[in-house]
Amino acid sequence: MKLPSPPPNSAAAISEMLATAKGPARFQKLMSSALGPAPGGKYRHWETFRHALPLPDFSAEAQWFAVKLARQALYRRLPLLDREGNPFVFALPNIALEMLHQIDRDASGNIGGSAQVTDDATRDTYLFKSVVEEAITSSQLEGASTTRKVAKAMIQEGRAPKDRGERMIRNNYDGMLFIRRFVKEPLTPEIVLELQGRLTDGTLDIADGAGRLRRADEDIVIEDETGTRLHTPPHAGELESRLRAMCDFANGVGEAEFLPPPVRAIVLHFWLAYDHPFVDGNGRTARALFYWCMARNGYWLCEFVSISRILRRARGQYARAYLHTESDDNDVTYFLLYQMRVLLRAIADLHGYLARKAKELRETEVLLSRAAAAVGDLNPRQLALIRHAIKQPLARYTVESHKRSHGVAYQTARTDLLSLAEQGLLQQRKVGRAFVFQPAATLHERLSVAADTPGR
Repeated sequence: MKLPSPPPNSAAAISEMLATAKGPARFQKLMSSALGPAPGGKYRHWETFRHALPLPDFSAEAQWFAVKLARQALYRRLPLLDREGNPFVFALPNIALEMLHQIDRDASGNIGGSAQVTDDATRDTYLFKSVVEEAITSSQLEGASTTRKVAKAMIQEGRAPKDRGERMIRNNYDGMLFIRRFVKEPLTPEIVLELQGRLTDGTLDIADGAGRLRRADEDIVIEDETGTRLHTPPHAGELESRLRAMCDFANGVGEAEFLPPPVRAIVLHFWLAYDHPFVDGNGRTARALFYWCMARNGYWLCEFVSISRILRRARGQYARAYLHTESDDNDVTYFLLYQMRVLLRAIADLHGYLARKAKELRETEVLLSRAAAAVGDLNPRQLALIRHAIKQPLARYTVESHKRSHGVAYQTARTDLLSLAEQGLLQQRKVGRAFVFQPAATLHERLSVAADTPGR
């Protein structure tokens, strides 16, 4: 990956301007041009700003000076320090305030069109799907090569992972469930260490690297595939104190100013990734902590979205958001804005997914209601299974997979499947000591015939 061009020191350009006869007048014109911190609604880094200049009659360096001055007026200092002891800062320009409003509106409170995730009968089903999706894509971001279909089946069936990729995904699933247990509690270094341990158990080249910080002989650098150094994390000797400081930040300890919760969650994500305190699993741990922080602050819909799925589509942009921050006065605003856009896309994708599922459910319910005399009353879990079975005639279901998919007790899952088998909608057979259920060969025909039979 090509490193971003570092921003220039614009003081020389301004001095040169002021040294000319018309310099003071031009400087006044520049400063009154209202460029602001984000000209045109874009908080551009120098490497792109210099190619999209908003003013035609001023140099790129002079315009950058005006933009940086506007940003510096908005900067707020964070307790996070870089390797040299310099603070990280952030700004909240109008574009950030607009996105924060959208996140507040769409990820907390009462949200229209989200009945599926608020209904007790279907909530656990959608929560399971979202946790599985995040577990898979977060692991794939870190190199897991297992396909989504195989990984999902592994988790649903509760079988043991067969390789490192499957182990990463299963660990991530378990880690997401683990961190959800602490959404009402303060974050502690012990929780972070255990989270990383669960995420990396059995997947590390360094056997004892799970659940502990990097040691002094394990200082690392982040490089791309060509060997270009992208980031050098803090020395291992600082990690214990930095982890405590990060937890204090996560819990809002000693803060005098209000910090919007999504900003806190995104900075927490950035903080752990910047410190890179572990030999592996830093990205997965950072993303899990983002979810913890959002849930802790009442953004409940974030439990149902997958940010890693969006990040996986454009890994280069994800990495560049870090690089822009480090190369421009430790300005975390670049990362904040990028992650806000990712979160809003993930929320929009969720709403689109729910709309499609609602349409499918209505169509299936029409078919099933017309065939009610043949199939009897079905609960939402059975409706979901039959809908899936219609689309996947070779699918296999077990009591364990049905239990996990819908977050219900074993006996409830068993009753659901046996009832469907008794009605002829599923075929039941025994494999080893367990029963396996498959869609009946005549499932769709049976439903259609029943629905079209006069008098029904």
